[in-house]
Amino acid sequence: MLDAARTRTLALVDGLSGAQWLGPRLAIVNPPLWELGHLGWFQEYWCLRRRPDGTVSGSLLPQADALYDSARVAHDSRWDLPLPDAAATLRYLGDVRAAVDERLMHKRGDPGLHYFAQLSALHEEMHAEALTYTRQTLAYPGPAGVTHGIQGGSCPGDAEIAGGPFQLGAKDDGQFVFDNEKWEHAVDVQPFRMARAAVTNAQFAEFVDAGGYGEQRWWDEPGWAWRSGEGATAPLYWRREAGVWLRRHFDREEILAADEPVIHVNWHEAAAWCRWARRRLPTEAEWEFAAATMPGMPGVKRPYPWGDAAPDTPIANLYGNAGRCVPVGALALGDSAWGIRQMIGNVWEWTADWFRPYPGFVRDPYAEYSEPWFGNHKVLRGGCHATGPGLIRNTWRNFYTPDRRDVFAGFRTCAL
Repeated sequence: MLDAARTRTLALVDGLSGAQWLGPRLAIVNPPLWELGHLGWFQEYWCLRRRPDGTVSGSLLPQADALYDSARVAHDSRWDLPLPDAAATLRYLGDVRAAVDERLMHKRGDPGLHYFAQLSALHEEMHAEALTYTRQTLAYPGPAGVTHGIQGGSCPGDAEIAGGPFQLGAKDDGQFVFDNEKWEHAVDVQPFRMARAAVTNAQFAEFVDAGGYGEQRWWDEPGWAWRSGEGATAPLYWRREAGVWLRRHFDREEILAADEPVIHVNWHEAAAWCRWARRRLPTEAEWEFAAATMPGMPGVKRPYPWGDAAPDTPIANLYGNAGRCVPVGALALGDSAWGIRQMIGNVWEWTADWFRPYPGFVRDPYAEYSEPWFGNHKVLRGGCHATGPGLIRNTWRNFYTPDRRDVFAGFRTCAL
């Protein structure tokens, strides 16, 4: 896991020029040079520096805490710090990995080290996804070595889902999960109808072409305030020319693909489309019920929509597969038991719910992961084409503020 994450990280920064290592000062991205150093700091802190008595040893890099501790280093200051250059930062990452490898070799049976090594690898996978959308935000070339080649088309209609008693959240079975997934608890899900596919570019373009961004009736008060303040008239990266919608994909512009899911829309935009289309966003419980349960088999809950097998290319569009969104009708082998397609991969899906702790929440050692964000972020489910396969499962909860549209997010709807 550590090796795979590091290989991906290094590929994402390979070829950056001097100026691109910092990039412009934006609230929605980190300087890649800082982000790379933070990955080394995080792995060193949790796998090497923490002592059994709770104290922390010194870093391999002088002043590392003052440079890279994301809980204490203000975001806006990260461009102004005396950061080591790219070569020194890469050496720091390599030195940390070598020390972690040595510790794993001598303490392979240490459950604490095993936990923190997993945490470090998954943390790096999350940052690799963030670096991918940073490259999109900054119009850098897309990651190398990716191809599309997956055919699909549309996937219309709704699935009828029976609902019933349900255990929402992760089961305590010894597998690694994050604290916001803990633990499963009883909820009751009423019968509902969910779209078999995410909303497509073509479907969302109908709303845009009908003037949806200019009609306040489709937006709630915070959403209209966001739209007005932003001056938004279409999804991010869309541009109309000679009657055709174009979209910027990394550093290139392309004709909007009708059957691919709409992406780079925020929660406000998703909710406005739903009002216009007389639909609604699913709740977290509905989304997880549709992904994890099977008709006529109450009490059975699967880790993935298709069953127990880990994701692979014919099943889900995650990192290492297509390298971008594919048509919503593709990858039928990954359907849930209810006949819903691409619940894992392709595009993150906004849900109706605010990000809140489950009953009895206890924060994990990495205290800054979940707890600071409860109450002002919305939950997304399902992963996207840049999500590492080892990261995602039916119980995984992603979370962003409702105004964020730089991330690889779209949405799926339910009938009213």
